[in-house]
Amino acid sequence: MKNDKVKCCGVDAVVTVDSRGQIVLPKEVREKIKIKPNDKLAIISCRSGDEVCCLIMVKAENLGDSVKSFLGPILKEVLG
Repeated sequence: MKNDKVKCCGVDAVVTVDSRGQIVLPKEVREKIKIKPNDKLAIISCRSGDEVCCLIMVKAENLGDSVKSFLGPILKEVLG
C-alpha cells in the first residue's frame, strides 16, 4: 500500500559550531537548497515558552507572505 503522506521536515545534516561561533553548511545541503556564494539567509527562531527550541534558515529572497504560509504548517507539526 502506497503512503501518500508527505513528510515536511527531516534532518539533512548535523553541523558543529566552531570556537568563533561559525558553522559550515555541507556541500550536499547547499546544492540541495541551491545556495550560492553571497546568498542571504534569514534565521528564524521558534520558541517554546521562554526558550528557543529550534532555528529555521530561509533564503532571504523567499521571505514574505509565502513564507508564513509555508512555515505555519511546518511549525505546527514540529511544535505539536
